[in-house]
Amino acid sequence: MQALGLIETVGYLTAVSAADAAVKSADVEIVGIEKVIGVDGYLGVTIHFNGDVAAVKSAVDAGVRAAERIGKVISAHVIPRAHGEVAGKLLPQFKLENRHLVPDAEGEKNLMQ
Repeated sequence: MQALGLIETVGYLTAVSAADAAVKSADVEIVGIEKVIGVDGYLGVTIHFNGDVAAVKSAVDAGVRAAERIGKVISAHVIPRAHGEVAGKLLPQFKLENRHLVPDAEGEKNLMQ
């Protein structure tokens, strides 16, 4: 993993908007998602991206700007070279591998749980 980018939002719609803007703005991949019911019952959603350092920084910036137009961004951060312990032991808990990608009418793959 070259760089790890994280955007944490309140609400799923805000997270989807952030993720969409991020992947459209730079050559990054969404590698994980974390959903947590937090304070006052709000849904906290963190999207995980990876790619080269410059692309991840650009993607996180674009994602934050888009998310702020829709809802609330709690935090965002880029880790340039995540340590092997983080990449190997912590992040696999949130990987998208257990979800199914289904092609839509245009042939693009969309997430189905």
